[in-house]
Amino acid sequence: MEGLGSLLLFAAFFYLIMRFGCGAHMMHGQGGHSHAADKATKYIDPVCDMEVEAEQGYGKMHQGELYRFCSRSCLDKFDADPEHYLNKEQGGGHEM
Repeated sequence: MEGLGSLLLFAAFFYLIMRFGCGAHMMHGQGGHSHAADKATKYIDPVCDMEVEAEQGYGKMHQGELYRFCSRSCLDKFDADPEHYLNKEQGGGHEM
């Protein structure tokens, strides 16, 4: 009978953790930390104007905004002078 009490106590603890703790996001169908809408989001590389998918290339937070880059080279150029790339007009092609 003592084993049954321990099992019920463990089951209640497990339920509370899964319902309100670490597993709460899994119970609502959001396991994996990324949403379908996030995967469909595409970004424009501010250096070369190429389209970059959400899970591709390199990401950088700048002044509270996420920018994505197609290559490490573009990220390095942005790091050197972010305002140059944020204030430029949208052009075409890869800057070398």
